[in-house]
Amino acid sequence: MERYKLTFAYEGTNYFGSQRQETTPTVQRALENALSCIGWQGDSILLAGRTDTGVHASGQVAAFDFEWQHDPEELLRAINAKLPTDIAVTQISIVPRDFHPRFDASSRVYSYRIYCQPIRDPFRERLAWRQWPPLNGRLLDQAAEVLIGTHDFAAFGTPPRKEQSTIRNLYLANWSLEGDEWKFTIQANAFLYHMVRRLVFFQVAIAQGRLPLSLLGKLLKVPKQKAISGLAPSNGLTLIKVTYPE
Repeated sequence: MERYKLTFAYEGTNYFGSQRQETTPTVQRALENALSCIGWQGDSILLAGRTDTGVHASGQVAAFDFEWQHDPEELLRAINAKLPTDIAVTQISIVPRDFHPRFDASSRVYSYRIYCQPIRDPFRERLAWRQWPPLNGRLLDQAAEVLIGTHDFAAFGTPPRKEQSTIRNLYLANWSLEGDEWKFTIQANAFLYHMVRRLVFFQVAIAQGRLPLSLLGKLLKVPKQKAISGLAPSNGLTLIKVTYPE
């Protein structure tokens, strides 16, 4: 029996998040159902992390143990043949038996898409957050720069367990513009619950002149203050990559 590592993508609109739930469709359940169809008899796959309802992924990672008599590429094709069309395995490899996609990860990379139009675009609504008026790019860049480094992000999210630390190391935070669409890319050693979506909401408020840029720095220095309760919608968020030590 080998342990397999999967990298897979999904369009999360039709799922109540990635983590398995008893009565609602989730990405984990769909993947486990596909594996069961080809003879897997395990109880549960391991995921690199959870994504919320409606959040997407292009680089989510899972691991599972399986007795497979053929090469990994054939396993990849067999799984994809049983998956729904909004989920696809893109890479597969055999890894050491103690590999854990969550605990062994060194960082995660997310992106968030925003398009600026006064009228909704039906072709982008499932994958991006529509905003109007347009965003001030200079303020977005300045806000993202403040985020980089080691900070206490308690004002922007909650840890998986109440007693855990809210300090996170942000390696990358930047905004890029293509046409009318902004993309926010952020990389950290780990993220708090709702952290990326709150940071996006906060930066958008700054870029539209509804909040001062100085407040962002203050909340990172005195994190126990209550941040604004706004939360960017889940449809703009995508888990791009999970990185591991060489």
